[in-house]
Amino acid sequence: MSETLFYHLERKSLDDVLAGLLERTRERGWRAVVQVGSAERMAALDTHLWTYSEQSFLAHGTAAEGHSSRQPVYLTTEEENPNGAQVLFLVGGAMPADWSAPRLAGFARIVRLFDGRDPEALAAARAAWHDAKQARHDVTYWKESASGKWEKQA
Repeated sequence: MSETLFYHLERKSLDDVLAGLLERTRERGWRAVVQVGSAERMAALDTHLWTYSEQSFLAHGTAAEGHSSRQPVYLTTEEENPNGAQVLFLVGGAMPADWSAPRLAGFARIVRLFDGRDPEALAAARAAWHDAKQARHDVTYWKESASGKWEKQA
């Protein structure tokens, strides 16, 4: 199954961490799908990815813009991969309906970001960790240290 990384956020915002991870994904020549838990959250991310840096922006699109197959980063609330992405990001409460679903095996990497300061998000991440392990994904857990660096915990 896919390499699955859980990122436990404690200091930085999800928006900032996601933008950095998407930049690194694009530097590798990979495409990404960002599955978001709600349309409102997706709209906020859409705006953020165009404006998060004064020096650059992150090219991306949604179904509203069309041409989904040509988008390097595609934002959605659905379980889909219209741009042939190698990486799936799960944010804002988004979760696969079934961690054993064959469509997930098509991703080289699945990245689940969650706010560790939110007890509900933390509980949902723990359940997702268990489900991903049961589905035989290669799961790792990364936590933000006091210095802001990512440290592998499991």
